[in-house]
Amino acid sequence: MPKSRLRKKSDYTPPPTGVAAVKLDSGRRWVAPLMLALFLVGLAWIVVYYVTSTAWPVKPWGNWNILVGFGFIAAGFGVSTQWK
Repeated sequence: MPKSRLRKKSDYTPPPTGVAAVKLDSGRRWVAPLMLALFLVGLAWIVVYYVTSTAWPVKPWGNWNILVGFGFIAAGFGVSTQWK
């Protein structure tokens, strides 16, 4: 079987020292507060549901209140994907 050609790696050249630092401003300062707010609302929804013996936040929904609480938490995770 023929031997493959060896490839030579190029030498490392450091970047020039006169390069200014680049400031990355994503403009997404709303992400962290909204994410935390959704987490806390979801957690509070579930805690209130259990503490009030299923009488609050929405009694006719029954156990669906748990799903609503987890929905808020899942939305918080969804918002967290926008964080840079």
